[in-house]
Amino acid sequence: MFISNCLFSAWTICYIMDMRTPPQKQPIPVADYLSGELISRQKHEFVDGTVYAMSGASARHNRVATNFTISLGSQLRGKPCEVFNSDMKIRVRQSRSVQYYYPDLSVVCQPNPDTDLFQVQPVIVVEVLCDSTRRVDEVEKRDTYLTINSLTCYLLLEQDTPCGVLYRRGENGFEREDYVGLDTAISLPEIQCELLLAEAYANVTFPVPAPSDEET
Repeated sequence: MFISNCLFSAWTICYIMDMRTPPQKQPIPVADYLSGELISRQKHEFVDGTVYAMSGASARHNRVATNFTISLGSQLRGKPCEVFNSDMKIRVRQSRSVQYYYPDLSVVCQPNPDTDLFQVQPVIVVEVLCDSTRRVDEVEKRDTYLTINSLTCYLLLEQDTPCGVLYRRGENGFEREDYVGLDTAISLPEIQCELLLAEAYANVTFPVPAPSDEET
């Protein structure tokens, strides 16, 4: 991410800060943020009155997210739940704060009205990891998403290697599950679907690991 300025209304200037650094500015009203997103050329996430610009994603990142969206979308066709891509915001209300995030994809079974610019009851949320967003996805967003009552699974997929981490809701809260390898399948009985990692990583070329000191 980078520092930039953006105009959300005739009187509200927001300052987009690098690496989630809290700016010393007046909080941005939610209404200004939502109206600003309708005209902005760049997407922004909203965290308790602070607005953060989203950086662009790599081709590898987009392939993984698109493959997963297509896989789930085809499995959910004709069923009550539906898939939303990274253009749909998720709103999370907590006791003293509100967040609007753009996950790489989400599954919703009880959607908001079509006039809304966000969803509030996702059952599945997926983020594809990259170096610039890893800390936010693995800590800030994880802790926030897991407070959503409707959420059953939060999935983090790597883009440089075929593996993922799933946080699944159980009797005693969310439990971590690890998946590794193209021959692995992630079962999602919560929405009667299954994700094959071979499908999620179709047409993805993985980077060649750098040689170790012993090999050079």
